[in-house]
Amino acid sequence: MLGSIGMPELILIFIVALLVFGPKKLPELGKSLGRGLAEFKKASEDLKKTIEDEIEQGKQEAAAVKQQVTDVKKALDPLSAPTVAASDASVPRTDPSAPIRPA
Repeated sequence: MLGSIGMPELILIFIVALLVFGPKKLPELGKSLGRGLAEFKKASEDLKKTIEDEIEQGKQEAAAVKQQVTDVKKALDPLSAPTVAASDASVPRTDPSAPIRPA
């Protein structure tokens, strides 16, 4: 296939290009081709950098969400909530929906 282009093949391609386009047009085509390849390389590097930046930002956002989930789990964990002792039963309740008990 195209994986093994050696010096003889390159010389043949150059001779065919010289015959097809002529000696005056060939340097212009080479410059245009070089500029096009440079622009393509720059655009592909910019795209790669943009994708890497987006992936890194996504990782940071995922870490922040995981931290928030962990914080919420700790806040809602019944083992971490203080237990009410029997001696605290005489303390009035501040919950308005709680039933009122006579003292």
